[in-house]
Order: sequence, then C-alpha cells, then structure tokens
Amino acid sequence: MSKHTIVVCDHIHEAGLDILKTTEDINYVYAADINKTELLDVIKNADVAITRSSTDVDEKFLNAATNLKAIIRAGVGYDNVDMEGCSKRGIIAMNIPTANTIAAVELTMAHMLSCMRKFPYAHNQLKNERVWKREDWYGNELFGKKLGVIGFGNIGHRVALRAKAFEMDVITYDPYIPSTKATDLGIKYTTNFNDILACNIITIHTPKNQETIDMIGFDEIAKMKEGVILINCARGGLYNEEALVENLKSGKIAMAGIDVFKKEPATSNPILDLPNVTVTAHLGANTKESQKEIAIQAARNAIESARGIAYPNALNLPIDESKIPSFVKPYIELTQKMAFLCAQSDKSAIRSISVCAQGEIKEYLDSLSTFATVGALSVSAGDEINYINAKFWAEDKGITFDTCEIPHNSGYSNKVTVKITTQKGVNTISGTVFDENVQRIVEINGFAFDIAPKGNMILLRNSDVPGVIGDIGKILGDNNINIADFRLSRGKDSALAVILVDNNITHDILKKLESLEAAISVSYAEI
Repeated sequence: MSKHTIVVCDHIHEAGLDILKTTEDINYVYAADINKTELLDVIKNADVAITRSSTDVDEKFLNAATNLKAIIRAGVGYDNVDMEGCSKRGIIAMNIPTANTIAAVELTMAHMLSCMRKFPYAHNQLKNERVWKREDWYGNELFGKKLGVIGFGNIGHRVALRAKAFEMDVITYDPYIPSTKATDLGIKYTTNFNDILACNIITIHTPKNQETIDMIGFDEIAKMKEGVILINCARGGLYNEEALVENLKSGKIAMAGIDVFKKEPATSNPILDLPNVTVTAHLGANTKESQKEIAIQAARNAIESARGIAYPNALNLPIDESKIPSFVKPYIELTQKMAFLCAQSDKSAIRSISVCAQGEIKEYLDSLSTFATVGALSVSAGDEINYINAKFWAEDKGITFDTCEIPHNSGYSNKVTVKITTQKGVNTISGTVFDENVQRIVEINGFAFDIAPKGNMILLRNSDVPGVIGDIGKILGDNNINIADFRLSRGKDSALAVILVDNNITHDILKKLESLEAAISVSYAEI
C-alpha cells in the first residue's frame, strides 16, 4: 500500500497527532521541533503540510516543497501563507475557520466583564500588593447596559446571545445580513451606524478588509458617550490605535478590552502603558478545547486532501490549465472581480446571484457562478468564504443562484454578465477579455464602459446636467485626491461616472459627493 506523507511543521494538540499516527495509509512526519532551515529538507517529500503561525509558507518553503498538494493552516488566519504562490503551483490552501468560535466568544465576554468590574487590577492589588481596599473597586453591571455588536456572523451573534442572558439591551449593525437573522433571536437590528456609537459598550466582530480597517477612529469616538467601553477580540486594526490611546487617556473611553493589535507581538504598544485597559496576547483561540478541535480538524482535512477525497475550507482553487482551454482562466478571474465590485457598490444583504454568458465561455457557467459567489460574499464574510463552501454558505443565508446563456448578439466573442440582487436593488456588470488577457468591464447597470477591473473606484450616477464633472473635481481636489482616470457614460436622462483615484476615499468625502444636487447615487469600491 502506497502511503501519503503529511508533515506537521508546527505544534498542534496531541489529539490531531494521534489521528495521523494511527492512519495506515499516512506516513506521518513530526517536524515542529526542528529549525526552519532544516524543515526545507524535510518538506520536499510532503504531500500535505500542517502549519501554524510559526512557519512562513513563503517562496522558500514552496520552492522546497516540490511534491506538495495541499497546505493546512491550523487556525483561522493565513497571513503567513503566500496564497498566490500556492495557487500558481496548484497547491490547495485550507484553514480551520470555526473551531475557535466559542473560545473567541467567551474571551470577548471575559474582557467585557473585566472592563466593567476591573478584575485584573483588583486581583493585582490583593494578590501582588497584598492590599485590601474594597472601596477602590466600585465597578458597573452589564445588566441594563446597551451593547452594540458590529458584525453579526459566526462569533458576533453568539456574543449577542450571551449578552442577552446578562439582560443587556443588544443592538447589532451588519449591512450584509437580513435583519431577520438578528430580530428572530430577539436582537435589535440597525442600518444606522450612529445607533451603535450611542451604546454603553461596543464590541466588533468583522473580517479585516479595506472597509473595516480603522472602522472606529477619531470621528466615530467623538460621537460616542462619555465613558464608553470598547472591546476588540477580532482583528488588530479595526479600531484606530492612535484614536484609542488618545481617548483612553482623556477618559472619553472609560475602559477598553483588547486581545488583538495592529502589529504583533505588541510588547511595546502604547496601549499597554494605560491604566484603563485589559489586554491579552491574541488569545482568542487559546483554549484547550479549541486547540484540540483545531488539531483534530487539521489532521482529518490533511488526510482527506492527501487522498484527494476533499479539500474542506479551501481558500484558493488551483486551475489545472491542462484540462481547460487557456482562455477560461482570465474570464474566471474577471467574473470574481465583477461580483466583488457589485457587492462593494451596494453594501446590503444579497438576495440572489446570477451569472450569464455568451460565446464559448458559456460552457463554463458552473465555474463562473462559483467564482462570482466567492467574489460577492467575500466583501461581507471575509475569511469565512472559500471556493468549496461559498454556495453552501450562501444557501444557508437564503441566497438563490441562477445561470443563463445569452444570445450571441453583443459584438463580443465572449461576454459574462453578473447580476446581484440585494435588499436595496439590482446591480449588473458585464465584462469580456481581449487578446493577451486584457480584462475589461464593458457595462455597468446599462451604461457602456471600457474599464480595467482594478484600482480605487468611485461610481457616481447623476442627473445629466452641466457642471457635475467640475463639482466632482473640486471636491476631490480640495481633499488632495488625485484622479487617475475619469470615465463617463451617458444614458437617456442620467450619466454614470467611474472615477479612478490614487488614494483611499473616506466616508466624509463620499458624503460630500452625495450632497451634490445632481447626485443620484454614490459608491466606492476597491479591486
């Protein structure tokens, strides 16, 4: 019997190792205790590797692992994995996204309680200073307090339910879910972010992406109540750390419970110097139960992928170009980008995803639909979405799918159209690929264009009246935003401008554009 070689590069729980040791067709190699230079020699024979954050799956690693078919990241994050490098080599990368859910939820509650009752400081005074001063430690109760939960996904909704058990008044903000997902659980739902900023306690549970980085900054904190409490056990950088420090010092933020930092290890972070924080060293997954479950799932997934049976939680999808025509890959990439653009331009709960095609590319509609689904959902779901689970995840949210073949009458040899229906409306984007892999968006909501699907894009629809372009240019110029390209398409009574800019666009700038008298709708996207 031929055996598959699985190399364990970092320390995982013994329960996972036991599964690998006792599986007959697996040649198990434990390499967690050797240095990373020696690991490069060991990894060359691996069919599958299991890693954690201690091993960088970088170019050196991938060049050495000439036989590698799959990589298992035993945890949620995969910042240390060269995803593009894996895809180019046909290596499937997987993570373990849900095993630490309860651990992260309970750590959030621990920080919340610690901030309210200042347990770490009271503990230190008695245990280390041997001082008994009860009068120093008058805290506050969770009972009756208003909790704002940003992000109502796998972790956020469980935090909300536990807060309800403390008889808190809980409200959530998550524009990517149907409101009933919250209200059916007895949780208030809002589409107005200011409702969250008015809460006594705020906790964040979103993916880390361009939309959520610095989601809470100086402007948002200025709108909060005096003495607000902020919790972050999700991702470093969701709260602007400079704003956090300044407002903790002033007392505007009474306490903060922080498990994650913008740069880790965070041993010199100024937050640590403050007297009104509870901090932990990224311990969201650090329970014996979660580590055991992560190891078990990692071992089982490694065995399945070594055997070629399944690739659970795959983060990429290698394309075997020997089995498909070479022209298909750029269309698949383009379709995902168009769906991603659609979802960013209308940040609300998705109801349906439709992909239509004309020409030879219509033979690959199933693959196009999968990539469109990943593109559309990755805006809101982040790490939770991959090419294997996307449609199952979407169906669980009540999202429907449709594909269709378009009559060949557009003048393009091949053309793909993505249509996404949300709570707010319908957005449609079409694209094609010209010679030498030149991807182009050729239509947005009925307006004709010729745009490369990349960059920072402002999409502004306006009444077709004089002076609009000048007004747009003045607003951007006044805010030191450089215009890289300006494309305008005119319809019967309105026009749509796609403005490519060199800088990120803030909410304040978008509001100024929305305030233009001729503006009908304004959105911003990054590809």
